Amino acid sequence: MIDLKNEQAASLARPRYKCSLAAKFFFFLMDVVTGEKVTLSKVKLIETLASIPYRAWEIRQYNQMTRKYQNEKLIKKSRKIMSWGREAQDNEYWHLLIVNEKMKEENLKDAWYLCPIIPFIMVITYKLMSQSLAMFNISRAFLFNAEFEDHAEHVYAQFVEEHPEWDTQPVKSALVAEYGDFQTWGDVFRRIGLDERDHMNSSFVFYGKPEKVVKYEGMPELPVIK
Repeated sequence: MIDLKNEQAASLARPRYKCSLAAKFFFFLMDVVTGEKVTLSKVKLIETLASIPYRAWEIRQYNQMTRKYQNEKLIKKSRKIMSWGREAQDNEYWHLLIVNEKMKEENLKDAWYLCPIIPFIMVITYKLMSQSLAMFNISRAFLFNAEFEDHAEHVYAQFVEEHPEWDTQPVKSALVAEYGDFQTWGDVFRRIGLDERDHMNSSFVFYGKPEKVVKYEGMPELPVIK
């Protein structure tokens, strides 16, 4: 049984990963658009972008597998990347649905920056960036994703800390029940933050830096790259 409160505290206590200039600039632009304060609208935008790199990697690996179908080692690694990427995509999409469910429960409207045109521009831009990284430097793509997921993990840990009332709000949503069995909304968002750590850990493994993995009791099995 994972102690979600303990892992949230661990996230808050752990320094953020020392990001590249590209990642820092990306997070800066996000704050320029959404403001520095963490809100449900802000994490909704983060989750709108979060699944994009995994789709870019899947397309890249399919292309490689088609061209080099006789290379058993490449095929094996590509299938691992794709299997993990599909699982991560589904998980990120669940996050988006859950954040939207919480906003509906609180009768909150989307912030101005969630009007269709702004997410569209950001999605297109991030998609082009992710596809370019996947095509020209897949290793760097894994690292950038690790930086993104580390950032997201810390955002959620901070968000839950700023909303202690969530620990007294029961979860009544049938949709959230499909995601997991949680008593309070505080634990729902703690679990989302821990999901982001899991994505970061796998990204570091595929990047070739398993020593960067942040381990915890009850964590899922990491991919083995040979």
